[in-house]
Amino acid sequence: MTLIQSILIGLVEGITEFLPISSTGHMILTSHFMGLADEKTATFEVFIQLGAILAVVAAYPKRFLGLLNFHNSDSFSGLNGIKRLILTTLPALGLGALLHHWIKAHLFTPETVVIGLALGGVAIIILEKKLKSFHIDSLDNLPLQTAFFIGCFQCLALWPGVSRAAATILGAMFLGVNRKTATEYSFFAAVPVMCAAVLLDLYKSLPLLQSSDIPIFAVGFLIAFFSAWLAIRSLIKLVSSNTLIGFGWYRIALATLVLLILK
Repeated sequence: MTLIQSILIGLVEGITEFLPISSTGHMILTSHFMGLADEKTATFEVFIQLGAILAVVAAYPKRFLGLLNFHNSDSFSGLNGIKRLILTTLPALGLGALLHHWIKAHLFTPETVVIGLALGGVAIIILEKKLKSFHIDSLDNLPLQTAFFIGCFQCLALWPGVSRAAATILGAMFLGVNRKTATEYSFFAAVPVMCAAVLLDLYKSLPLLQSSDIPIFAVGFLIAFFSAWLAIRSLIKLVSSNTLIGFGWYRIALATLVLLILK
């Protein structure tokens, strides 16, 4: 992988990580059409997601500092917020650890991404048209059981192309969380599960990595961080006054285009 390729993939990751269009799917497609399809590239794609995830901390510093006060609270802070994030993280963390090798060996392909993109696009369009009533309008009102079930929906994103953001946002909306709150919670829920996924992947991929890989990985990480920070702000403004249906049609169009190219 060249430095330019690292920058391009970092941009793709940062821009798409929090959009309901699958950052992993976009990176797999980008790497494929660049001729990068080895296991080290797959590890790079997982690693730079950490850069995008840490952009959430930079975008919401007060929220994360509030989580670290370790006091009981009625709001989404301290132990109250941490318990919800743990419940959301556990399902994907357990299933991901169990299926890690199989997923990287069999699902990191353009064909599987096309399936995930298309089915996810259809799901976005249908659910956005069907779901009209929401009784949870703030992170402070998120019940524990709802946080756990959002985590169960998050497991769908283990299939590349489905999108962790789409799974958590739509899952939360299905459970009665309004779109803006669901999107914000998707940001916070990304931090523990993606940090765990990156650490697990790095641990299992250490034999593949060399010191010469550090500059490439570092550049991709930084590009992903800064582009994700910009994308987070834009997405909140967008979902405050618009549905996600446009993203659904984009996913279907992209899946169709990639399928035609692959043929």
